[in-house]
Amino acid sequence: MVREDIRNIAIIAHVDHGKTTLVDQMLKQGGVYRENQQTVDRVMDSNDIERERGITILSKNTAVHYNGHKINIVDTPGHADFGGEVERVLKMVDGVLLLVDSFEGPMPQTRFVLKKALDLKLKVLIVINKIDRPDQRCEEVVGEILDLLIDLEADESTLDNPILFVSARKGTATLDLNQPGTDLRPLFDAILQYIPAPEGDPEGPAQVLISTIDYSEYVGRIGVGRISRGTFQEGAMVVHTNLETGVTSPQWRLGGLFQYDGLKRTNAKEVSMGDIVALCGAEDISIGDTVCDPSCVEGLPFVKISEPTVTMTFSVNDSPFAGREGEYVTSRHLRARLMRELQTDVSLRVNETSSTDAFEVCGRGELHLSILIENMRRQGYEFAVSKPQVIYKVIDGVKCEPIERLVVDTTQATAGAVIEKIGRRRGVLEHMSGFDRVRLEFLVPSRGLFGYRSEFMTDTRGEGIMSSVFERYEPVKGDIPHRNVGALVAHETGISNSYGLFYAQERGTLFIGAGLEVYEGMIVGQNSRPGDLVVNVCKQKHVTNMRNASASEDALRLVSVHPLSLEECLEFIDDDELLEITPKNLRMRKRILNAGDRARQWRQNS
Repeated sequence: MVREDIRNIAIIAHVDHGKTTLVDQMLKQGGVYRENQQTVDRVMDSNDIERERGITILSKNTAVHYNGHKINIVDTPGHADFGGEVERVLKMVDGVLLLVDSFEGPMPQTRFVLKKALDLKLKVLIVINKIDRPDQRCEEVVGEILDLLIDLEADESTLDNPILFVSARKGTATLDLNQPGTDLRPLFDAILQYIPAPEGDPEGPAQVLISTIDYSEYVGRIGVGRISRGTFQEGAMVVHTNLETGVTSPQWRLGGLFQYDGLKRTNAKEVSMGDIVALCGAEDISIGDTVCDPSCVEGLPFVKISEPTVTMTFSVNDSPFAGREGEYVTSRHLRARLMRELQTDVSLRVNETSSTDAFEVCGRGELHLSILIENMRRQGYEFAVSKPQVIYKVIDGVKCEPIERLVVDTTQATAGAVIEKIGRRRGVLEHMSGFDRVRLEFLVPSRGLFGYRSEFMTDTRGEGIMSSVFERYEPVKGDIPHRNVGALVAHETGISNSYGLFYAQERGTLFIGAGLEVYEGMIVGQNSRPGDLVVNVCKQKHVTNMRNASASEDALRLVSVHPLSLEECLEFIDDDELLEITPKNLRMRKRILNAGDRARQWRQNS
């Protein structure tokens, strides 16, 4: 049976191509808001970090009503590091809107999410966004998208579907560039016409695959998924099973059923095949489980999530300042928090190590792990992390490393510097196009991109755009220089002052200012030459009874201090260094704090 009154869609795209802005306009024109209701931009980015950084991190559900139909919408992240969020929610929908920027065209993540949608046999509706840009090149972008569809072996129905031209900011859509739209009705009509309605047996035994886990302090864990068969009623007895593990739970009672309507989650007494539903009542339910009728226990297959490519070590903080600023500081707290993250993040892996105080955390990229670190520090956790490392694999007896497809948009004048730097990092230029602005496409080892973003912004004078996505594993490419300069390391524990910093700044760039507590072995700056240098930033000026007019006039002027963000700290640290994370501070330090001990260790290793 086909349920014609519902459409389930996901909006997928590369980062910054306008998914969340389009959802804003769909909500406004779908009657979600009152006429005089005050609204905010990017309303679906409800997480604090999402609003601060202007990116979508978590997939979110909403729904609008149009011409007697309910359109369930899933807003997805666009950054490659959160590709796992996209992969799992695609099991909830019957079709996708593929959003493409009218200037940038298809980017690495566009190819990645489109391939996942085509693999699941989902219907694809192409939407060209930002057609009001003065530099738009819609005709060329349409050609690039069709080339991509053919390259990914899309079926004829996808190629025959109309292409919509949208301005998400203005809330308009049209099928013809020569006839500007006035609202989003052409988009809504295309969704109803070209995205298939859900199919299934509404009378059969109830069955729903859990694709997302939410949490409420009042009802506990909430499983979200699309009902593939049957009807669920509030208070009914159910079980949940996992096809991969074969484990089936004891019977439990549905404590609540919820549906998405606009920005709210509303109570429902009964939900049927095709509905996207949130249900609660089981504390051990997880992503990939199938909730079903006890009389017919059948697990549904879950999408295979791409493996992580980057690993870091999370360990208990053992610095001299340990335990001062954090609320949760023990290994028990750290382990419990990481295991809790596993329940909602399908792309993450956490492994035990030989030490009870350290855990190996594997993710999809530096940003993926840095968002986890930022969330944990905001929740009061204190810990230390190591330099990110790639995950190697042995394939047919050959050691292989992850390779990423890197796309760079920059000016003609700075393209040479980018090609030179990527070449040093074992990258291979595959394609180059454009005149005033050049698009470069590389295949580069993942470890070659560690620490490159800040260099890239300097080389392109802030005008470059870079994005990458995992491509495949290839044999290890050889040594890649990580950092060609050393660190300025504090000599003793104390409080930094202007006198000590004034003489230290001659050696390089400072990361800290005056009046901060430092300890021996803490990194306070970047040396301008290779090799580490121990400096005394706590040094006091000797007090004498000699009067010297020229000395008193010699003011100690500090050049501007460059404090590093979390991502910059992760880029900077080397193998023999750690990043100390607390709710109030980020401190880089040497693993071995004492300078004499470090020298002895270096002699032994050499």
